[in-house]
Amino acid sequence: MDFFKTLLRFARPYRIALLVTIISMVLLVGVQLFAPWFIRELIATVHSQDADVISSGLITRLALAALAIYAARAGLEFLRSYMAHVAGWGVVADVRVALYSHLQRLSLHFYEDKQTGQLMSRLVNDSDLLEKLIAHAVPDVLVNVLTLVGVSTMLLIMNPQLMLLTLVPIPLIIFAMRGFATRVRPAFRERQSELGELNAILQDNLSGIREIKTFTRERMEADRIGIRIENYKNSLLRALKLLATFEPFVHFASALGVVVIIYFGGKMALGGALPIEDLVAFFLYLELFYQPVRHLSHAWEAIQEALAGAERVSELLCEEPDVFDRPGAQEYRGRAQGAIRFENISFSYLADRPILRNIELEIPAASVVAFVGPTGVGKTTLASLVPRFYDVNEGRITLDGYDIRDLTLESLRRQISIVLQDVFLFHGTVRDNILFGRPGASEIEMREAARVANAVEFIERLPNGYDTLIGERGVKLSGGQKQRLAIARAVLKDAPRSLSSTRLPPQ
Repeated sequence: MDFFKTLLRFARPYRIALLVTIISMVLLVGVQLFAPWFIRELIATVHSQDADVISSGLITRLALAALAIYAARAGLEFLRSYMAHVAGWGVVADVRVALYSHLQRLSLHFYEDKQTGQLMSRLVNDSDLLEKLIAHAVPDVLVNVLTLVGVSTMLLIMNPQLMLLTLVPIPLIIFAMRGFATRVRPAFRERQSELGELNAILQDNLSGIREIKTFTRERMEADRIGIRIENYKNSLLRALKLLATFEPFVHFASALGVVVIIYFGGKMALGGALPIEDLVAFFLYLELFYQPVRHLSHAWEAIQEALAGAERVSELLCEEPDVFDRPGAQEYRGRAQGAIRFENISFSYLADRPILRNIELEIPAASVVAFVGPTGVGKTTLASLVPRFYDVNEGRITLDGYDIRDLTLESLRRQISIVLQDVFLFHGTVRDNILFGRPGASEIEMREAARVANAVEFIERLPNGYDTLIGERGVKLSGGQKQRLAIARAVLKDAPRSLSSTRLPPQ
């Protein structure tokens, strides 16, 4: 499965931490198996025929050995837990970085029908479940399986007949786990999807709070959010209902094994076929035997939940961009002259709805060209084709005679500055947003860009000038002020040409 391959790829750098985790788990299981054996030896010693001549030194040694075992168990539990978390959160961090980098590679086509909140949910919430898988579910499964094998061996050594009787509930538990897996993962996947929908609508509404207030949509939007919250609650309860059914069934099945041993073991002890110390030790080991069975049910729940998130993460990582560097694409070195040609290009967002058809256009270097026309005729689309936000369906676009698809995306876009009609400013200061065009620019260059964009006057009137926080998406600024900052940002980039959806002004 793709998500298992994805998980293994990200877990590989943490193989040392995972190896330490596995070794500590194996030692932990071994240590746990000794405790009931010491109690058995103590009871056997006290009930032996020579109990009256046994020195207290033997009991002291047994107590000290038990103390050492419990101390070792505590240390191994710490080591196992911490190293598992090191690997788990390391994988989560790497997955989030990879997801964000992958999202940046995807073309604008991908984002046209996606909500920001949904993508954020996959980036944060779904990836978060991987930690539960690596640091909790998988180690728990390994510990419990090893414990099960170790305890089974000890029980088999002590009394093979009783050992076989302890296996009576196991087929019921395996049957329940198989049925549980087929139902709970889709339920958890639905829960994650509903959480993504809730995040998406919350992000939209918080970003558009000014419009909600302007059009007095508070009550309607609160109702819409309420419906999403209710949907998420219901999907969560459906998953939890499955958990609530599965866990008590596993506990009941394991309790059946205890009942069987009480009945048959008690009869064997009364008949003298089983020493009392073996019966006590058997019950102690029996608790260790069914404890991993019960814990496996918890681990199985966590695995199903985590795999639901891992599938959604893997799906996103498998998305391929439709605008990318062609094999052999070259860097555009130096500074472009800016001559642009549209050679019989056609483009459509949807196959049956062409936006541009057979466009022939030449824009000489160092010229000013305005695209004028009614809304929806393709002015913005035409401008967006030059930096390859989209690729043409037919024909080609050249920059200084080079087919732009033969240039790397990064080197092509370095030659272009863009001021869009829908200005986007980042949460931060005026300075941060202007320097976004060229982070390494000097203070003098930044202020010159602001002057060229006619932004100095309003910037100096702001409470802290260039260090004034402008709020998310520049909410504290007017539309014209935001446009000027966007122009200053484009000017500071110092590309050979700046593009907008209505014009191509010279620098």
